[in-house]
Amino acid sequence: KKAHLLRQRACLSVSMPKFLKSGKVVVLLTGRHAGKKAVIVKQYDEGTAARPYGHALVTGIAKYPRKVKTRQSEAQQKKRMRMKTFVKVINYNHLMPTRYTIDVDLKSVVTSDVMENSSKRTEACKASKKALEERFATGKNRWFFSALKF
Repeated sequence: KKAHLLRQRACLSVSMPKFLKSGKVVVLLTGRHAGKKAVIVKQYDEGTAARPYGHALVTGIAKYPRKVKTRQSEAQQKKRMRMKTFVKVINYNHLMPTRYTIDVDLKSVVTSDVMENSSKRTEACKASKKALEERFATGKNRWFFSALKF
């Protein structure tokens, strides 16, 4: 019995590798944006005083861009390439990590103090929208910019 307890303690002391890093693409599992893709901007593995659990600051796509065809006019293409973004703090339990990462610089735009004020959050959403739309225009990370089919 003593050996069993020692083995159990040894298993508990081994820490998990930190795979939820900034830039990792995740799928949200609960809430208003369930099933939507998001990017981790900042992670809090140990939690904070206000939220004593592991959580992450994420920005994601609430409304995905639509298909663009070459025969459409320039104005139509621009309109269809628009997307709507969101910024949220989410518990790790409500995130599903994917194998994908996206290298968009959002750390300067979306910070932890953004969540305190609604006007700051709106500004952060607009800035993240601009950054993600620029990334979409390059044609990279196609999977991130398409809606999940389920």
